[in-house]
Amino acid sequence: MTTTPSHRVSASTTARTPAPRPDGRPARRHGRRAGATILAGGLLTALGVSVPVAASAAARVSLVDLPTSAQGRWGGQGGQGGYAGTTSSATVDSDPATAKESTGVALVDTVLPDGEAAGTGIVLTSDGEVLTNYHVVEGSTSVKVTIVGTGRSYTAEVVGADQTADVALLQLKDASGLTVATIDDDTLKVGDDVTAVGNAGGTGTLTAADGDVTDLSASITTQSEDTVAGERLTRLIETDADVVAGDSGGPLLDAEGEVVGIDTAASSGQEIDGYAVPISTALAVVTQIRSGDETSAVRIGAAAFLGVQVATSLTSDAGYGYGSAYGTGSTSTATGATIAGVVSGDAADDAGLEAGDAITKVGSASVTDAAGLTKALATMAPGDRVTVTWTTSDGEQQSATVTLDASPVN
Repeated sequence: MTTTPSHRVSASTTARTPAPRPDGRPARRHGRRAGATILAGGLLTALGVSVPVAASAAARVSLVDLPTSAQGRWGGQGGQGGYAGTTSSATVDSDPATAKESTGVALVDTVLPDGEAAGTGIVLTSDGEVLTNYHVVEGSTSVKVTIVGTGRSYTAEVVGADQTADVALLQLKDASGLTVATIDDDTLKVGDDVTAVGNAGGTGTLTAADGDVTDLSASITTQSEDTVAGERLTRLIETDADVVAGDSGGPLLDAEGEVVGIDTAASSGQEIDGYAVPISTALAVVTQIRSGDETSAVRIGAAAFLGVQVATSLTSDAGYGYGSAYGTGSTSTATGATIAGVVSGDAADDAGLEAGDAITKVGSASVTDAAGLTKALATMAPGDRVTVTWTTSDGEQQSATVTLDASPVN
């Protein structure tokens, strides 16, 4: 099965009437989540949502990063998307989140070079550390985080991220006295009651969807969409809670209201399956970021930035990794990573790269596709000098030595 990031949904589902809860809380018959649509065809999608700059705020959603814009994104790391295909209305079981369910939850809004996106976050510390999915903030030029309990908004920076775990740590500027989320200290089991909380549809209002844990070690492959690459995620919590676009980065709560995971992706079809990164996995990444221990998987600080957008194709997946430009987009030709656009004033622009050119080599690494470009740049840092080789749209071979910039935010 493939999945779509939780920020995207579009397909018809059947409403469920939950059985009475063993913890004594009343069962809820959920209403439809605002703005929720599920991808048809059984795809798995990330939970984030993005839209063109001109789109209305109500249309923005970013749960696990499921872009709804057909115009693509400039991805810092690729992100998790899925080709939308044909969509239809979805009925999703959820309710407005209660005050308890909203405790320690934040709304995450990002600005991209060609649009905006929205998602969810979990407050870890009173001075403003916020946990979210990386795909929620990938490729962003600015990040704003609003604390649900107070309504106060802060600018944020991406302190670090792990692409393989789809986890990012944000730091809010000048934050203090924030109420934090309660992290679970028990052992989660199959059959346990859970609730997925998030900014469904990017409406700025939290909703909550109840369900049960159905698997504790699920593996999924998300579908690529536009310039957002698909990704293989493993050891996830699977639930039958109706996770939808915009929920990405939000908390998966147990019956005690404690965070057991981060809403990350959802399936489409008649019945929705939600997927979450276990909180223990996410906090292990956070600990490494705090320690300053950068590895091939965990990046701390700004990524190297070439300043290109790679052309998309619906027939092949893209690379997912830190570095290339605002990411490497989704696909390319067989002879290199084809450029769709160049960021004015950045490294690629200074080198003379133009839309239609295909990058074939970075340093000593050959590049045959977008994934290769991401991989080549993932090992580099801002300030590194590297020779880039490309083929122009006229078939001419060119090369230039560039100094890689730092990504604006992540």
